[in-house]
Amino acid sequence: MNRDVWLLALCQALLNTGNVLLVSVNALIGQQLAPATHWITLPVACQFIGLMLATIPASLIMARIGRRNGFVLGNLVGLAGALLCFFALQASAFALFCLGTGLIGVGIGFGMLYRFAAVEVCNTGYESRAISMVMLGGVIAAVLGPNLAVHTRELEWGALFSGAFVVLAGLYLLALLLLSQVRIPPMPAKVAGHARPVRDIILQPRFLMAVIVAMVSYAVMNLLMTATPLAMARCGYAFSSAANVIEWHVLGMFLPSFFTGHLIKHFGERRLMLAGSVLMLVCIGINLHGQSEWHFWSALFLLGLGWNWMFISATSYLTGAYRDGEKAKAQASNEFLVFSTVTLSALAAGWLETTLGWATMNVLMIPVVIFALLALVLLEPLRRQSEEPAVQQQV
Repeated sequence: MNRDVWLLALCQALLNTGNVLLVSVNALIGQQLAPATHWITLPVACQFIGLMLATIPASLIMARIGRRNGFVLGNLVGLAGALLCFFALQASAFALFCLGTGLIGVGIGFGMLYRFAAVEVCNTGYESRAISMVMLGGVIAAVLGPNLAVHTRELEWGALFSGAFVVLAGLYLLALLLLSQVRIPPMPAKVAGHARPVRDIILQPRFLMAVIVAMVSYAVMNLLMTATPLAMARCGYAFSSAANVIEWHVLGMFLPSFFTGHLIKHFGERRLMLAGSVLMLVCIGINLHGQSEWHFWSALFLLGLGWNWMFISATSYLTGAYRDGEKAKAQASNEFLVFSTVTLSALAAGWLETTLGWATMNVLMIPVVIFALLALVLLEPLRRQSEEPAVQQQV
């Protein structure tokens, strides 16, 4: 792993730290400011709406102005969102707070492309390890994010939780400093030969397998993670207990990145995606078994581990579905599909937990995970059939 991969990993760490900080406080701020219970997770949903709306423009903008300039732009938008959230809390303005989280989401939408940038700056043959290394930045986030949420909760900044957004602004400023040192080669403007339409890229079995697994893993993970602080508060647990559970969940999300790249190289992406799907089903089983602190902790840790194996493997698998000159539109399509689904999960989390309950919400996730498993099984023969002619032609 070279210097630029490490710098991108640190930028991803700062982004994830901010994300975990937001996960720890956003639903509770919504509970405090929302005019009705079904709007509690609207700030979280606005964050993902901003992320979703940024996915396609982010890739296309980076194709024109370069990766590094695009990341700088994203961090500046996130910084503006953090400051807006701070002032919204001072004024107890729910709509303004939602606008601020939407801008933060736009910034995150640019930052989600750090993993693709790592592939472009790493040495040949180390692509999956580079993705894992960038995602490994989440280990720092797992420790810092929840602890920052707890320690900034009641700082004298004029409103509860407003200190969190002062810290968030600082994280974006630090990322801007790191980005000034990163060297990323320009994205190719043209591709040798015929560049395929987006529709042809998306309909490849390999692309469909990758995007379905990424959609399911991120949506299920986000829904259960967002609803967990609400479910724990309903069970009478203290905010510090919920923050501790989120900390271990994020460790489960990113700590395995130390060896996920090696596992992909040894077992292949598809087997690891299958294993991750099984872990998510185990997580749901634990959630249905009980509501002790141990149940919340162990279930969310396994949820994070399942997400890690599924999402990193899906990202690595996706890179084989497009040519160099198709990067921008292929990655934009993937990010839009994935984070549109995640946005829906964020919108649904608060409503499902408050109306249907924690147990029913978990039961509803079972067929969603099974859908990913079926995609991996049923699309595999089609992938082999479609890719065999290309392999034979190369030989």
